[in-house]
Amino acid sequence: MAPQADGSGPEGGGPEGQQEALARLLAEQPETGSLDAIFIDLCGIARGKRYPRADMAKLLKSGLQIPYSVYLLDVTGESLDPCGYGFSDGDPDGTALPLPGTLVPVPWAERPRAQVLMTMRDGEGAPSWLEPRNVAAKALERLAARGLSPTVAFELEFHLLEPEPDPEGRPVPAASQATGRRDEAGQVYSIAGLDDFDAFFAAVETAAAQQGIPASVATKEYSPGQFEINLDHQSDALAAADHCALLRYLIQRVAARQGLRATFMSKPFPERTGNGMHLHLSLIDAAGGNLFDDGSELGSESLRHAIGGLGATLPEAMAIFAPNLNAFRRFGPNLFVPVTKSWGSNNRSFAFRIPTGPGAARRFEHRVAGADANPYLVLAAVVAGIEHGLVEEIDPGPIWSGNATAEPDPDIPFNQPAALDRLERASHLRAAIDPAYLKLYAETKRRELERFTAEVTPREYAWYL
Repeated sequence: MAPQADGSGPEGGGPEGQQEALARLLAEQPETGSLDAIFIDLCGIARGKRYPRADMAKLLKSGLQIPYSVYLLDVTGESLDPCGYGFSDGDPDGTALPLPGTLVPVPWAERPRAQVLMTMRDGEGAPSWLEPRNVAAKALERLAARGLSPTVAFELEFHLLEPEPDPEGRPVPAASQATGRRDEAGQVYSIAGLDDFDAFFAAVETAAAQQGIPASVATKEYSPGQFEINLDHQSDALAAADHCALLRYLIQRVAARQGLRATFMSKPFPERTGNGMHLHLSLIDAAGGNLFDDGSELGSESLRHAIGGLGATLPEAMAIFAPNLNAFRRFGPNLFVPVTKSWGSNNRSFAFRIPTGPGAARRFEHRVAGADANPYLVLAAVVAGIEHGLVEEIDPGPIWSGNATAEPDPDIPFNQPAALDRLERASHLRAAIDPAYLKLYAETKRRELERFTAEVTPREYAWYL
């Protein structure tokens, strides 16, 4: 489904290939009546336009004009004019082109339709620096120049909820589709918990297969109504991020069709575990070998340097890994959520866990990001950390053991204002991520936070009235 690095991606495809793809889709799905042109914005939200059947071929041939600001909206869809992009510059259009290999049916649609993932070009025809996918692509190009290619897989945690909240506006875990009963306990790894929502998972599996999204293992997680779906490893890291962004959209839409609500909110229940986005990454060298494998359980010196870079860049990248005020509620003691720059083998309290397994698959698991983070920006930040560690040969420090979540690292900002300030002042990330983009992201999220905190909450009335 997603564009690959073998020439079938955005540089290797063309209008002819797109028309052939459309002909194949219409032959297989002759009732298709419309086509969604999808953009993944700064907040990781799918936005776009819906084209009637008569305009599908034109869209795939010529693309469309849409404001650059589609990538700069806050989480509510408001354009807040960050750094003068939006109202101040007249909200100009760019040209968006379809990504070859991403034209797929939409299985959950009530009326048959298709979708295609778009990418933005600037006035010179170059990839727009405002698009999160292009931010990740730029960071990956720097590794590619060193003869290195990441193999990447994402894991997504989420909650299934009732479509309506309780009278106080709080979310309610979904009742079992099989029994109608609502589980009050977490029942982690429960097979019965998966059975309770078998219809939902069957629909997700079918839709993912039809869209070419390699969703695989499903797990019941710690909180009532909480689950995880893993994505298979991809040698094309951008494709892995595409899969993550599109799977999140797919899960939400499939849930809605079944009378449920799926949320990737980092911490929907204050007393329960939150939702994470875990990223697994190994690094392949020019000879096709795994740079992280030296035959040992803890991996090579290069793996240690990469982890050293991830630790060094973690404080700067927290505003990307935790993209809103709620996301910082996920971090706390004894929750299997990292609060330190910890690393080592086979321990889920570490920020950077080295899973056990065969040496050829030696990798780290980056466990910091919330499930509501933008997967492209998470990937870019992780890749920036790897490059920094390899170039500077950073020592990650001693291997950790035991519980690494008891005491937070004071160097890591665990509130959004401090994290945004740290991101904007970043020194290590800016080699791989344009400083102008870091400032733009920080300004967008800062203005979103200002809008959020401007509202007087019921607790303020209860405490201060």
